Amino acid sequence: MSEFDATTPGGSGTCPTCGSAVPPEARFCEGCGTALGGDVPAAPTAAEVDALAPISAPTHRAPAAPPPTPVRACLSCQGPVGPDGYCEVCGTKAPSERDHFREHPASWVAGVCDRGIRHHRNEDAMALLASPAPGERAVLVVLDGVSNTDDSHLASLAGARAAREVLRTPLPRGMGTPGSRSAAIAKVMADAVTAANAAIVGHTAEASTNPASATYCAAVLEGSTLVYGNIGDSRIYWLPDGGPGRQLSVDDSAAQAQIEGGMPREEAERGPQAHAITRWLGRDAPDLVPRVGVLEVDAAGWLLVCSDGLWNYASEPDALAAQVVAVGSADPAEIALGLVAFANAQGGQDNITAAIARVEPVAAVQNAEIPLDVPTAVSIDAGESHG
Repeated sequence: MSEFDATTPGGSGTCPTCGSAVPPEARFCEGCGTALGGDVPAAPTAAEVDALAPISAPTHRAPAAPPPTPVRACLSCQGPVGPDGYCEVCGTKAPSERDHFREHPASWVAGVCDRGIRHHRNEDAMALLASPAPGERAVLVVLDGVSNTDDSHLASLAGARAAREVLRTPLPRGMGTPGSRSAAIAKVMADAVTAANAAIVGHTAEASTNPASATYCAAVLEGSTLVYGNIGDSRIYWLPDGGPGRQLSVDDSAAQAQIEGGMPREEAERGPQAHAITRWLGRDAPDLVPRVGVLEVDAAGWLLVCSDGLWNYASEPDALAAQVVAVGSADPAEIALGLVAFANAQGGQDNITAAIARVEPVAAVQNAEIPLDVPTAVSIDAGESHG
């Protein structure tokens, strides 16, 4: 209907809003400002109001509810841990999330990082990633913070995560030849170390006279190709089903130097300098060149990356393989928990990290048909204490 009422005497009309008299030619009511003439506009929709409202206008929508806080599980009975840090079922005090945490990025990859029994805090760290498809691609990074340095618990975790991000993308092809691909892969592994070291230095106070330090090891699995690198004495093991296991990494430690000099392994690893490292990450690192190796996997088995808090109680590959079997499960998460429980049962003298991946024979990933000429273990000059 028309807003203008022509029935008003004298040819004038009335405002439909306030009833004031208005002349026929008026476009707006002088009393209330209502627009006159034409059809009554439809009421604006909520979307139109929002579109025209100034940015500073308050919203009329209810704010989205924050995501629920994940409920921690009690390590003793798996009951929920309350806000006070105690299990609501059995009453056990839960450790802090830094003292015990788990990662399970895919069904075939998992890890546990634990304070152990003797140390007052957890200076180990890990960072994992994995494709949903088993055997396709995984990255396992473990750092062991040197306990007699400042803020190593913060620095090691930052370093592990920084290295993982560098290793997130697939390994490079190079120029299409074995030599160029080997060089490209070695550079990526070195870049991961550089990133980890920068993160460690970034978490070190400038005035510190005892800067944060950590050992480093990382393994990248792509199809049948396993690339690994380390600095210090955290280790990488390949434990095939039904066959002899192998320690892939080579320690940078006083004990390793003694072994290379002819001392029996068990004697060297139980001596007074067994855990004195000769290379590490940190502001005072002697160098940042990792030992790098490549293994073409042709059998099913377990890839294990761990700190010395675990291997100190089962150094030989077959001894670790026996502990994997003893867990009695094919679930990597259960095996990682079992390995940590084993180390704690032996005394838990150090922080403990066990990151493990189930590897099955699969077709190589794209471009993996190019052979690599990186040696299986590259020797370079060689805490936890600093040697």
